[in-house]
Amino acid sequence: MATPLTADHLLKALRDEGLTVVEHPGWRTNNRNHKGPWGPVHGVMIHHTVTSGTASSVALCFNGHSALPGPLCHGVIAKDGTVHLVGNGRANHAGAGDDDVLQAVIAEREVLPPDNEANTDGNRYFYGFEAVNLGDGKDPWPAVQLEAIERASAAVCRAHGWNERSVIGHLEWQPGKIDPRGFTMPSMRSRIGTRLGTAPTPTTAAKPAPKPPATKPKPTYEPFPGAAFFKVGRNSPVVTAMGKRLVAEGCGKYSVGPGPKWSEADRRSYAAWQRKCGYSGAAADGIPGKASWDRLKVPNV
Repeated sequence: MATPLTADHLLKALRDEGLTVVEHPGWRTNNRNHKGPWGPVHGVMIHHTVTSGTASSVALCFNGHSALPGPLCHGVIAKDGTVHLVGNGRANHAGAGDDDVLQAVIAEREVLPPDNEANTDGNRYFYGFEAVNLGDGKDPWPAVQLEAIERASAAVCRAHGWNERSVIGHLEWQPGKIDPRGFTMPSMRSRIGTRLGTAPTPTTAAKPAPKPPATKPKPTYEPFPGAAFFKVGRNSPVVTAMGKRLVAEGCGKYSVGPGPKWSEADRRSYAAWQRKCGYSGAAADGIPGKASWDRLKVPNV
């Protein structure tokens, strides 16, 4: 648990770690703080951009896009190892993730529990670095870029007094995510621990972390309420829960919200989810059907 670094302190920490840092114009005031709290911070999250090219990737992460406003991270790590700072404060990078994973990061446990829930606001608690890579398993990771990920993560950890277990990948936080793809987070944490001097040695090996409780109940989800439920003016916490899941899946089309009343924004968002599921035409009209609803997995309210 820590107070977020100021812009000056973040910049200094990165440069002190030996990184080349570029300050994108406006990064110091580019944030989503008006949408929710920023901090206390607990760790660093690593992503890949699913893009190519430094300039376009930096612009995307600074501005965001129609479905997800920027900044989409705090720093973009280019193929040549340069870190481009694009945000300072709350950023749209982590989304909703597993509270058990958050507790493991806070405790700096060696073993992370499965990320099988999306019930916690990660944008509040994590610094985010996007590394330029297509994420297709074929796009290479240059050694200088991997070293920059290591150094950037170590810089933030060093500034807060954390060890390498405070660094996770998006795929370890939010169900269904695969980033970063192309290297493993355990191997990256090992590199970061070596840089920080906190990695266990054969004579001072860390004790195994306790296994997560085997009796934890499985998450339960809202049953399909029927297509007639979704009509203009319907006011229900189920609508809010559905909207939050659509946002977490990258399908949110909300300018404000989601809120408890079914609206045209909810219909457009659900239509985007239906298209993501492979539906088209009349089958992607934005009115939930049982098959697509069951796939969305809206938590019980």
